[in-house]
Amino acid sequence: MPTVISPDPPIAGTGDAVPRDRVERDVAQVLEMVYGGGVAIVALDVAYAIIGHSEAAIRRIFAAKRRSYEKPSGLFADWQTSADIHLLSDEKREMIRTVVERDRLPFSVVAPFRAEHPFFAKVAPFVLQNSTKAGTLDMLLNAGVLHDEIARQARAAGKPVFGSSANTSLKGSKYRLEDIEPDVLGAADICVDYGLSRYANDDGLSSTIVDFSDFTVIRVGVVFDQVAQAFKERFDVDLKVKS
Repeated sequence: MPTVISPDPPIAGTGDAVPRDRVERDVAQVLEMVYGGGVAIVALDVAYAIIGHSEAAIRRIFAAKRRSYEKPSGLFADWQTSADIHLLSDEKREMIRTVVERDRLPFSVVAPFRAEHPFFAKVAPFVLQNSTKAGTLDMLLNAGVLHDEIARQARAAGKPVFGSSANTSLKGSKYRLEDIEPDVLGAADICVDYGLSRYANDDGLSSTIVDFSDFTVIRVGVVFDQVAQAFKERFDVDLKVKS
């Protein structure tokens, strides 16, 4: 069974306040395990996620989830990581920063990226191959205090963290640690339990994913209406949902 980290006293959900020093310590413990080749499950506002860094960890995650390698992992990131690595215009970078900092909404950015960036220098080819698609990289942004701190510490360490939702593939996202399927839970070496995900819903949705080449919505996720409204009202950009 994995080691489980939870605040003392426990919190009701990821939207509740957790002291910053506690979040920093929890993330440092998680990353020590992940950078040592392990797998972690962490509580995000959008859903629980399963993450790794090494080839062995990513293989274990795909196997436990029964996930097709046609569906790449995503990168835990912040807007600064996206600005540094995604190949986007300054205008689009500013859009991302604004929605993250002013609207505080979670979403994922898909865009071409700098594969030669030093951030990926020590990433195993297998990991990068299965975390990218057609020359693009998916970065999850603003998905809660644990996510944001993982992204910050990973950027500071120069060691990316990759992952996906902590559930059997195509079975819907999970919003409590105890609801994660045994095979997926059993793949983790360490878990962080911050209670119910802030955006828990009955439809099993996770983050909204947007292709920033043309603002096509790859996946409609939680708070999609607010994300779409923010882009429309602030930048007169219509997010286009595939029919």
